[in-house]
Amino acid sequence: MRIPPFLRDGGTIGFLAPSFGCATEPYQSLFNNALRKFQAMGYQTKLGPNCYASSGFGISNTPENCGQELNDSYLDPESDVLISCGGGEMMCEVVPYMDFDAIKAAVPKWYMGFSDNTNFTFLSATLADTAAIYGPCAGAFGMEPWDVSLSDAFALLTGREKRSHGYPLWQLESERSEENPFAPYQLQKKTRYRKFDPQGRERGTIRMEGRLLGGCLDCLANLQGTRFDRVADFNRRYGHEGVLWFLEACDLNVLDMRRTLWRMKNAGWFDCASGFLIGRPLHYREEIMGLDQYEAVLCHLKNFGVPILMDLDIGHLPPMMPLVTGAHASVKCRYSRIEIAYSEL
Repeated sequence: MRIPPFLRDGGTIGFLAPSFGCATEPYQSLFNNALRKFQAMGYQTKLGPNCYASSGFGISNTPENCGQELNDSYLDPESDVLISCGGGEMMCEVVPYMDFDAIKAAVPKWYMGFSDNTNFTFLSATLADTAAIYGPCAGAFGMEPWDVSLSDAFALLTGREKRSHGYPLWQLESERSEENPFAPYQLQKKTRYRKFDPQGRERGTIRMEGRLLGGCLDCLANLQGTRFDRVADFNRRYGHEGVLWFLEACDLNVLDMRRTLWRMKNAGWFDCASGFLIGRPLHYREEIMGLDQYEAVLCHLKNFGVPILMDLDIGHLPPMMPLVTGAHASVKCRYSRIEIAYSEL
């Protein structure tokens, strides 16, 4: 697995929009403020042509133009790292225009984003054997003041931090709006992880180790079974280490989650799983026909005989801990504290 060099002091942060751009409020104000904050910290910034675009459907521009921006940004020697402007809806249509052969041959570069950006962070690891960061998009860094989770994500990007950890409180509903674009997270819910040992028993302490792979289930469901699905190859390369799957959901309800995990299981994706890290779904605690978010996951994953952690700080209900897709990691979760250490950074 190729581990990119970290962002150096005074280096250049490249921004691109292979999913949504920052064309509307509050995202435009947030992005502009993030640029000011990064520049005040001494970093250079370089924007791709689609950062403020809104001419695409569910993405910033046409799939062809979004793919060209991503390829150009990754190969651009002026940008040291890349941060995606935001998530969106249709980045899957950009995937055919991503040049993974060129990306694999290029000097590796950190790419950070989440949600729809799974379409790159996941494929970067499986197709280009290059680590990426499943973490906040550019607009989040326009918040005033930064939440500690944003400082942690940036510290990971700069190499000042080599671990990820959870947080004691989380946000269910945001107060951000066009009139209040820089609103901080409303951290009012107490973090309570659910922890299952390989026998399916709830425990106070869980440990697991392996190579991280995963992202947003909504996106992974689209990639599974296509010509871009090389999970079997990834399992052949790294299965002896174990694969730590991290998964979270945005638009999927509990029935969708259960169906998606069934498909992934029967496609062999989880054959080398050494553990599962499950984030809080955006449809939190929304049951359907008596099926809740826990049983939707456990019904298909508990038979693998590996640890399962649930309600983690991953994904759409912030704060989110950044995860290095493709990196080897060891996880320790004790009560409501979790720490993930990366052995290759």
